[in-house]
Amino acid sequence: MYLEFFQLREHPFRLSPDANFLYLSQQHARALAYIESTLWFTDGFVVISGEIGCGKTTLLEKFLSELDETVTIARIAQTQITPVQFLQGVLVQFGYRPFRMGKAELIDTIDRHLEDLLSKGQKVVIVVDEAQNLERNVLEEIRLLSGVGAGREKVLSIILAGQPELNDTLDAPDLVQLAQRTRLRYHLKPLKEGEIGAYVRHRLDVAGAEGREIFDRDTFGLIYKYTGGVPRLLNTLCDTAMLSGFAENVSFITEKELHSAIDELQWTDYQSRTDRMAALSAGSMQIVTGLETLARLMVAHKDEPAVDFPMTQGRIILGRTGDNDLQIESKFVSRHHAQIVTYGSDSVLEDLNSTNGIYLKGRRVKKRKLKHGDVFVIGEHEIMYLKEGLPDVGAQEEDQNEAEASGS
Repeated sequence: MYLEFFQLREHPFRLSPDANFLYLSQQHARALAYIESTLWFTDGFVVISGEIGCGKTTLLEKFLSELDETVTIARIAQTQITPVQFLQGVLVQFGYRPFRMGKAELIDTIDRHLEDLLSKGQKVVIVVDEAQNLERNVLEEIRLLSGVGAGREKVLSIILAGQPELNDTLDAPDLVQLAQRTRLRYHLKPLKEGEIGAYVRHRLDVAGAEGREIFDRDTFGLIYKYTGGVPRLLNTLCDTAMLSGFAENVSFITEKELHSAIDELQWTDYQSRTDRMAALSAGSMQIVTGLETLARLMVAHKDEPAVDFPMTQGRIILGRTGDNDLQIESKFVSRHHAQIVTYGSDSVLEDLNSTNGIYLKGRRVKKRKLKHGDVFVIGEHEIMYLKEGLPDVGAQEEDQNEAEASGS
C-alpha cells in the first residue's frame, strides 16, 4: 500500500546497501574510481575509509556488481578473526573446504589456486569490509599474501574498507610495511548540504518517481540539519517522513511531515548529537537519556545468559555489524538483518532483505506487529519481545497454573 500510495516500484530509502540506488556524488565517484583502479594496478592495496553510514559498502556493491566473469571475487565480511581463519575464509570464497588445513597448507593452496587463475587470464579481487576490526597479525598476513610470489603481484588485488580508525591502525609504526604497500587511500565524508536534494531525487527516481517531486525543496535544509549529510541517516529520516505522510494521507512531503518524523525518531540536530557523542567518548559527560522504555528484547543464544535490550520510541536496527543498534555477532545474521519500529504502544518487526530471514512460530515472516511474549528467531538467536509494565511471560504462566490448580 505504501508503494501504491506514492506510485513507486521499490522502497526508495531502505537501509540495506543496494548498488542500483548509489548516488555518485563527486567524492563517491572518485572513491569508486580508486576502487576500480585495483583491476589495473595489482601491486598494492586500496583503502576506503569513512564514518558509519557514508556509503562504503554500497560503493563496494556497485563495484562488484559490474565485474565480469574474468574476475574472481573473495569477499571477507567477518573480520573479528585470526590469521588462519582469514586464510580459510579466502579459500572458502574460492570454493574450497579448508577447515582441516594447517597454515602452511592454506598458503600453498592459495598460491596454487592463484597460479591456476593466472594461467587462465583471470584476476582476483579480495575485498575486506569492516577492516577496522582486523587484528594487527591478520593485517600482516594480508600484507604477506599480497607479496611477490606465485604470480600474486600479477593477479591479486586487495581492497580494505572500514571506519576511520582503520587509517589510525595502518599508520601504526609496527605496520609501516603494510602502509608502504597501500597505493591509494580515500576517506568518504558525508554529503554536502547542496547535494541533499539531488540525493533524495535520485533515490526516488530509481524507485519509480520518474521526476515527480515527492519532497518539498524547503525540506532539504532541514534534512541536512538533522542528518549531517550521512546517507544512512538521510534514508532513515526520509523513510520515516514518507511513512508519516502515508499515515496522514499526504503524498507530498513538507516540513510538517519531516518534523513529525524527527519527533518520532526523537532526534536532536546532527551537530548536537555529534558534540554529545564526542563528549561521551572523552568521558566528560554522563549519559542522561530521559527516554521512556516502552518495551524490551530478551536475546538468548544456546546456553549463554540472555541479554536484556530496552527499547524506546523510534527505530532500532538489528544486525551483525557494529553500526547496528542491537548487534548480533553470528555468521547466520546479515549485516543489517531487521528493524523494529516502535510508535506509541505498538512495535513492528520488519526483515531488511536478510539472507536467512526471521522466523516466528516456525514460519518465515517479512513484517509483523509484535505481541507481548512473541519469540522470533534470527539465525541461532531467539529474541523475546516484552512490553514494559506487563508481567513477564513466565510469571503469567505461573499465575495461570495457580488459577487452574485452585479451580480444581
